[in-house]
Amino acid sequence: MMNFRTVVAAMSLFLLSTLVKAQYTMHKMISVGYTYQKQSFGEIGGKLLFLKNDDVIYRVGGSAMMGSVDSKFAIMPKLQADVLLNFEKNVDFYHSYYFLAGVEGTNKYIAPKIGVTLFGMLDLTGGYAFPIGDTRLNGKEMKGLNINFTLNVPTVFIHDMFK
Repeated sequence: MMNFRTVVAAMSLFLLSTLVKAQYTMHKMISVGYTYQKQSFGEIGGKLLFLKNDDVIYRVGGSAMMGSVDSKFAIMPKLQADVLLNFEKNVDFYHSYYFLAGVEGTNKYIAPKIGVTLFGMLDLTGGYAFPIGDTRLNGKEMKGLNINFTLNVPTVFIHDMFK
């Protein structure tokens, strides 16, 4: 059986190879958020946003989830891929909200998710986590309801603030 890292690397390579083309533009973002997965976790990481037009947007990212599980500090790496959709035409304020569908995976679970995002910057998603084998985090199984609240700040915005 293939290990988790091999599967994630192959999946990421496939996703990136289908997305990265000359006509897509890419934007870097820093993400900070909160994840509930049987415990509360803080999250910090980065994402890449790919878009051709503003109807369909693709994002891939990685982050570190940090929190206390059974009174012990724990850190889990997390990879994620999202598709943001908004096909509304003739809007006054360019696509202020998007529907989001995606998947996130750690070394303990994989969780498909759906939700909404404002301007692609403020995400609220929910899903269900499926454990990978018998893996546990400090003795606790990471299975069940998965809720995420994330703020994605474009690095261009940060660069422009300090000019």
